[in-house]
Amino acid sequence: MPITLLEIQERVRREANPKVASQLQRFFKTGPGQYGEGDVFLGIRVPDLRRLTRAFGDVPMPVLPLLLASPFHEERMLALLLMIRGFESGDERARKRIYRFYLSNTRHINNWDLVDASAPQIVGAYLHDREKTPLYELARSSMLWERRISMVAAFHDIRRHHFDDALAISALLLADKEDLIHKAAGWMLREIGKREVSVLERFLIRHYRDMPRTMLRYAIEKFPEEKRMAYLKGKV
Repeated sequence: MPITLLEIQERVRREANPKVASQLQRFFKTGPGQYGEGDVFLGIRVPDLRRLTRAFGDVPMPVLPLLLASPFHEERMLALLLMIRGFESGDERARKRIYRFYLSNTRHINNWDLVDASAPQIVGAYLHDREKTPLYELARSSMLWERRISMVAAFHDIRRHHFDDALAISALLLADKEDLIHKAAGWMLREIGKREVSVLERFLIRHYRDMPRTMLRYAIEKFPEEKRMAYLKGKV
């Protein structure tokens, strides 16, 4: 018998830890006016969620929308981990279905850890050898989390030394007002620099004076101290 939503939720909630939940509520900025306002945690660490993912057998696709719509952060993360598993083991039809489902439900992928754990493995992987127009549409979205998906999804190609789209999306996001976007873009630029520092430096020479400070700091984090300070002081 396929596992049911109720069975999954019962198993997950047995792992709940109120002390950890309180810590996570603070860490993920769930207070009034903060980026994670209203999010609710059970208190389950990601390694334990990954263990649960491995323990479950095949999860019927109709269960995933219900799990992803959960008010509990960890259940949404579990849904994404199950989707990644299904994407990686599925055929082309299954991969397309999961990719489309993901982009139709971004309102539930509504914190940075949910985005970062899933966007490269689903969106980035699906679009790897396809037209990247969806990434640029996401980058222009009014929704913070869709813009972060566009940036972090590019990590899939960065790992394969394909940098053009990550650089173009970073440039699109230079004027973004959200610090979480500055961090994501700076992180992706830093990852490019780890693989091809000359590519990163060409981008920086063109843009570093206009970059949000957080984006710049993240991008140059691995530079030698003297060069890093030169960028920060605008003397490159």
